[in-house]
Amino acid sequence: MVGKITKMKAMDTHLLADCAICPRECHVNRLKGATGWCKSGAGFRISSICLHHGEEPPVSGDDGICNIFFTNCNLQCIYCQNWQISNNKLDHGSDEMEFDRVIDRIISFLEKGITRVGFVSPSHVIPQMLTIIHEIEDQGYHPVWVYNSNGYDKVETLKRLEGIIDVYLPDLKYLDPVLSKEYSGAGNYPETAMAALREMYRQKGAALHTADDGTVTSGIIIRHLVLPGEVQNSLDVARFIAEELSPNLHISLMSQYFPTPAVASHPRLNRTVSREEYKQVTDEMERLGLCKGWIQQPESQDHYRPDFRRENPFG
Repeated sequence: MVGKITKMKAMDTHLLADCAICPRECHVNRLKGATGWCKSGAGFRISSICLHHGEEPPVSGDDGICNIFFTNCNLQCIYCQNWQISNNKLDHGSDEMEFDRVIDRIISFLEKGITRVGFVSPSHVIPQMLTIIHEIEDQGYHPVWVYNSNGYDKVETLKRLEGIIDVYLPDLKYLDPVLSKEYSGAGNYPETAMAALREMYRQKGAALHTADDGTVTSGIIIRHLVLPGEVQNSLDVARFIAEELSPNLHISLMSQYFPTPAVASHPRLNRTVSREEYKQVTDEMERLGLCKGWIQQPESQDHYRPDFRRENPFG
C-alpha cells in the first residue's frame, strides 16, 4: 500500500499508521494493509470524479463543481442514497485509482474553467484528501476546496484543515442518539457532530463569502435531511443551529429523502417525507430566524437519485 501513496507528505502519512482520523479511532495501521471500521486502506478509492450540478446554488454555480466521491464511509446510514459506494460490506477494490490519474482527472476540469473542487465523504480519508490538495496546489492550481461531510468529524482532525479548506458543507443529521444509533450505527453522533460544527463555525464564522459570479469562496453551509416520521429530530437540529451557533448561518433543508431498496420494508423509512412534515420544519426555522439558505420542493425526491454505475452518476 505504501507504494501507492509515495507522494503523500510525511506530515499526513503518519496519520494512517495508527489511524484515529475520525471519531471511530480504530488505531489500525492502514499503511500495512489493515482496515478499521470504514474498511479503507491507504490508497485512493474513488468511485467518481465528475462535474456535479446538483449542489446548493453557490456551490454548483452555473458551471458545476468537480466532485470527488470517495468510497466507504465512517457512518453506515441504512437509508443512504449513495449506498452503492458507501456500504462498507461491499467490495470497493475496483475503485482503487492511481494517484496520477486522480490528479489528471481533477486538472482536466480545472483546465476547463471549473473553480471549485469538492470532497464527498472525506472524513475517513483525510490524508488522501490532503495529498490531493498539496499536489494540485503544487502544480499551480488554487481552486476553492469544499469539504462535504456527514458531520461525523473529529475536532482535532478539523483543526488540521484550518487555512486549507475554504468551504465546509457538513450534514447535521441527528440530535437524537437513539436515532443515530439505529439509523447510522453511531450513538455518539449528536455530541460529535455538534462539536464538529462548533469547530467549523470557529474557523469560518457565519458569513458566506461569494465571488462576483455568486459562487462560494469561503464559509459554512449546514445540510439537514428531514426524515419521515422524525420531525422532532429536525426541530431540535434547527434550534441547535439558531441558539448555539448562529441564526445567520446558511442552512440547506432537504426534503429529498426517498426509500432505497434497503429500507423499502422499514416501518418508518419506507416512505417519502410528507408536505406537512416538511412544513413543520420550515415554519420552525422561520420562527427561529433561520432565513438564510435553501429549501426544496416536496417532489425533490424524484430528482436526486444517483447511479454510480454510470460515468457521471447524476447525468
